[in-house]
Amino acid sequence: MPKLRMAAENSSSVTEFILAGLTDQPGLRIPLFSLFLGFYMVTVVGNLGLITLIKLNSHLHTPMYFFLFNLSLIDFCYSTVITPKMLMSFVSKKNIISYPECMAQLFFFLFFVVSESFILSAMAYDRCVAICNPLVYTVTMSPQVCLLLLLGVYVMGFTGAMAHTACMVRLTFCANNLVNHYMCDILPLLERSCTSTYVNELVVFIVVGIDIGVPTVTIFISYSLILSSILLIRSTEGRSKAFSTCSSHIIAVSLFFGSGAFMYLKPSSLLPMNQGKVSSLFYTIVVPMLNPLIYSLRNKDVKVALKKTLSKTSFS
Repeated sequence: MPKLRMAAENSSSVTEFILAGLTDQPGLRIPLFSLFLGFYMVTVVGNLGLITLIKLNSHLHTPMYFFLFNLSLIDFCYSTVITPKMLMSFVSKKNIISYPECMAQLFFFLFFVVSESFILSAMAYDRCVAICNPLVYTVTMSPQVCLLLLLGVYVMGFTGAMAHTACMVRLTFCANNLVNHYMCDILPLLERSCTSTYVNELVVFIVVGIDIGVPTVTIFISYSLILSSILLIRSTEGRSKAFSTCSSHIIAVSLFFGSGAFMYLKPSSLLPMNQGKVSSLFYTIVVPMLNPLIYSLRNKDVKVALKKTLSKTSFS
């Protein structure tokens, strides 16, 4: 990104940042390193394993698993953008990140996290069509429609990330380059600015409001229609199974959107940065790790695909 690098050199005298990390207590660093390394390994194995299963099993080549494939890809990518650098803060005296690397991390993190919010809404819409209008499901969720929805997901991700990053590189940063966070995020970087951040804060409320508001409304409407359809099911067992599936999805969605809204849509004066770091752990570390469990391991089709894949491997 030559333009981004040139803008960075012109707008800021700071050439690098120091990431404070999650804690400043030496006694907690090794236990936290081990804990989050374990989280990251589960995230990588879970998401890459799910991607592989969907790719290898043709009966999983349906709209539902098409979106699940992309969700796992997004989770793996944005966890990889954040977690390795966070782990460095536990084992190094100074966790230094250069200005271009910081802006790149900010861009890719925002790209994947915004894409995640919209892929979750696309999945909710897919389930809504499948449960409420099963007879026209294959027509409504055709491959062309799925590709258009996915294109919209990544376009929104790129637009949101570019808006925030472009506003960030125009700022001048102070000599105090200690960022009170474990990653290059919007609000901690704004604290280090020597110039007015009014435009940036306005963009945060508008863009984040759209990126959280639109998917939230879509998911809410989808689940309202799903709930009304479930209540029409006469079988108690069928209702129980449907409610169980929906509750798991709603919990994961609530964690993701709730922590994001708590972090970005609340005035910084009411939210100390230490609390913000804990809040951001949910959507950067916990949610990508839990998604493969919530969306797939309780799914009968995925269990069957896993058994078939393992039996084929054993036979070979």
